[in-house]
Amino acid sequence: MEEKHKNENEFQWGKIIRELIQPFIDLFHTSRALFGLNLSYVLEGLTYFGVVGLLAIFFNEFIGLDDIKAGQMVGFLTAGITLAMLFLGATVDWVGVRKAILIALSFMLIGRILLSVSPAMGVPGLWQSAHWIATLGIVGIIIGNGIYQPAAYAGVKKFTSAKTSAMGYAMLYALMNLGGFLPGLISPPLRRAFTITGVFWVYVILTVVGMIVVALIITRKAEKEAIEEAQAEDKALGTPVIDDEEDELSGMSLKEKASFYMRNFPLRDMRFLYFIFILIPVQTLFAHNWLTLPQYTSRAFEGFVSRNFEFFVNLNPILIFILAPIVTAFTARRNTYNMMIIGTFIMGFPTFILAFGPNIYTLMIYLIIMTIGEAMWQPRFLQWVAEIAPKNMTGIYMGIGQFPWFLTKIITALYSGWFLMRYCPADTPPSEMNTEVMWLIYGLIAISSSFGLILARKWMLKGFKTKHEPNK
Repeated sequence: MEEKHKNENEFQWGKIIRELIQPFIDLFHTSRALFGLNLSYVLEGLTYFGVVGLLAIFFNEFIGLDDIKAGQMVGFLTAGITLAMLFLGATVDWVGVRKAILIALSFMLIGRILLSVSPAMGVPGLWQSAHWIATLGIVGIIIGNGIYQPAAYAGVKKFTSAKTSAMGYAMLYALMNLGGFLPGLISPPLRRAFTITGVFWVYVILTVVGMIVVALIITRKAEKEAIEEAQAEDKALGTPVIDDEEDELSGMSLKEKASFYMRNFPLRDMRFLYFIFILIPVQTLFAHNWLTLPQYTSRAFEGFVSRNFEFFVNLNPILIFILAPIVTAFTARRNTYNMMIIGTFIMGFPTFILAFGPNIYTLMIYLIIMTIGEAMWQPRFLQWVAEIAPKNMTGIYMGIGQFPWFLTKIITALYSGWFLMRYCPADTPPSEMNTEVMWLIYGLIAISSSFGLILARKWMLKGFKTKHEPNK
């Protein structure tokens, strides 16, 4: 028996190690087009997270906005990207992956240039010339990201076969998190040497590098070859089985389909609405990663943490990169809803640890435990949405399931600045701050998601194992 457990543990850890290194192994065995897409994604992840992590402080120090208005500008960017993807995602269907990415990077390049020059070309202050130029820069970045993200995922779909698509998406997610961590290493020395605007100019250069990568590696020929290779592999594996749900819909007229969707529209499903909206409180912690943590770590701390706050702000992506496969391997067989409850609780609970006051130990404990909780529930979210969706409605449920994340960004941006001004004000000695109250309140907000899921458990689990029948 002991030998059996030993073998099982060895197998488990072997599986974890393979999951950790597999994205990098796979990266060098992909088509040229997919390799270029992933390289572009790393550069863009580095640039995006690098800008977002400094944006609130930039609007404070260089544009002359208070914490409330600076937080709103960051919220405008992050929420705007989510909304833009809904309207601009179809660009890739019109022009193809390569052109869509180049168009997206062009908009982001213009936006980042305008953001970088705004302090030198305008007068600081609320809705003064510098603010207007910076806002135009934000709009450019929003438009670019609204095209780039859907194009990247469409590229994975086009450049991989049914057999390799899971690998492709996993690779993209892993490399995105790696890119999100790198600003924590790059930004601090650059910021101390050249200020935040100097860092932004480096990200402008990296955007140009990203465009060159796409233009030279994802050539029209490489794009065509990758698509043909994926199609050939699918053909060799046999014709994919058509989903019964798609079969049922294909026999309906346009009027019948419209009537079907109206009867089963997600907004009429109270159980679904409760589920997605009860997660807003815990999701505020994601938004605080760029709305609160940069100011908190730069103002409430002294010494190493304050000088290198970007490292701590961008620690979550690399922790996700490392911990997600480990957590997934150990919890794969656990009930999805129970993991949602446990995961949201573990993510929200460490916020109370920050209420003990600012020191590097409480900060690190918070970041590590919060990330473990995120790794436990976040991957289960889409799984649950897919399960709760009626037959033939999975796609639209998935789309609307993302809407609360848009609301989370807006809501958190509206109040985070006030809390910073009240409990973590600029130009105030750390000893005179009251950040403990701020994090206590944030913890109470975040933990309410877990209790909401617990209270609704019986209702939510009813009929979970099979998709409920749609209204005919």
